[in-house]
Amino acid sequence: MDICTQRASRRFRRRRGLRKTLRGTPSRPRVAVYRSPRHIYAQIIDDLAGLTLASASSLDLEGSAGGGNVAAATLVGKTLAERAVKAGVSEVVFDRGGYLYHGRVKALADAARAGGLKF
Repeated sequence: MDICTQRASRRFRRRRGLRKTLRGTPSRPRVAVYRSPRHIYAQIIDDLAGLTLASASSLDLEGSAGGGNVAAATLVGKTLAERAVKAGVSEVVFDRGGYLYHGRVKALADAARAGGLKF
């Protein structure tokens, strides 16, 4: 088994373990993060209703500082927090998606907190 397949299967196991305990409710929806080599994506999801309440990605920010770096993740976090506040969401549960809480994931979370989300 090559290293990429091993890494993906380990992340899948971690993500599955996280999803057993993390559930997005109408009062506290879930912030789901997906990190690709080129971009970072985040959604605020109400799992009970199956709805995405707000979303942001570095694809939206291509003109300014889009891409797969910490600066782009910070902008995505700020944008997500603004859109969440417009949608009436203030408290969320953070789902890191099996990724380490480090680098781009941490930058997105810190920027979302600074933007007004509580988790």
